Amino acid sequence: MIGIDLVAIERITKLKERFGDKALLKFLSPEEIILAKSDATAAGFYAAKEAISKALSIGISEKCGFMDIKIYKDAKNAPSFTLSKHLIDDYEISDLSLSITHENGFAIAVAVIEGSKSSKKLWH
Repeated sequence: MIGIDLVAIERITKLKERFGDKALLKFLSPEEIILAKSDATAAGFYAAKEAISKALSIGISEKCGFMDIKIYKDAKNAPSFTLSKHLIDDYEISDLSLSITHENGFAIAVAVIEGSKSSKKLWH
């Protein structure tokens, strides 16, 4: 399963100008906010969570909220993520991959999730 998302960094900047850093709490945990030292990184994390939910074919929804996805950085500073236990169990997830980049005012993320189950049937 694969998902992709694109976010204008200015969107995050405007949210923070209007609501302050608490705007980030709508889609990031306090630990993620510490990692997101710039609006570009915060936009990348937002795009990542959207891409991950799209890879699951459910989007950000009642079944998969922003806080069901936790972004972190590994020992080499590469982005990665974990999912709530119910998502791992429901989709029998065995492997995860994430790539985030930002350039020219945009952040983009691509997520790949391997699992035994999909929310979309490929055949009938």
